[in-house]
Amino acid sequence: MSAPVVLVTGGSRGIGRAIVERLVDDGWMVAFTYRTDAEAARQVEEASGGRGRGFVLDLTDRARPDALVRDIEAALGPIDALVNNAGMRHDALLAMTSDRDWDTLVEVNQSGAFRCCRAVLPGMVHRRRGAIVNVSSLGAIAGVPGQAAYAATKAALLGLTRALAREVGRRNIRVNAVLPGYVATDMTAELPEGTVRGLRAHECLPRGTSAADVAHLVAFLLSDRAAAITGQAIVVDAGSCA
Repeated sequence: MSAPVVLVTGGSRGIGRAIVERLVDDGWMVAFTYRTDAEAARQVEEASGGRGRGFVLDLTDRARPDALVRDIEAALGPIDALVNNAGMRHDALLAMTSDRDWDTLVEVNQSGAFRCCRAVLPGMVHRRRGAIVNVSSLGAIAGVPGQAAYAATKAALLGLTRALAREVGRRNIRVNAVLPGYVATDMTAELPEGTVRGLRAHECLPRGTSAADVAHLVAFLLSDRAAAITGQAIVVDAGSCA
């Protein structure tokens, strides 16, 4: 029996890379995407022992997700699962946020996930099986100054998750979201030390949250162990919102 195939967007670094590594360890064939860093993608491929393959994806290219799914299925087989992890953050007070910055965040974080879901769903519906995990953010439910635009796009993923779970559940397709708290990654590396302390101030667990912690949750939600779980938004944040 061939290994199941999963598409992980934004899989060359940070949380996405941790997800790719965990799913490879769990026996998946992983198609992961990257936008520009071909060297990082090559490193992920080499570390996967032949079970991970990188594909270029720019989420502002509206036609690319459909072509990407065709490319992956031609190379690896039918896509059984999707992890919408790719995204971007732009911090600014709302009063100082331009239309261009707002539109870019929506296009990448919100519309990109929509198009990737739309691209994989026909095959999943036809095969009557599948699982989707949308990577949102704790910021979707807990306000962070300077992240109103980012939070709005991540909150949109929660509505998408719940409505889509209702739409496709009868076809044995599950849709869930994970909401990471502060995780040290390339995306958060430029945050000032004081900002990081503020983001971590309410954590119950001093160890914090790692990219691997998020990956473990994603792997669980894609597995048969989560067969009765759909339409949920699960926080992994070392207890920040307890």
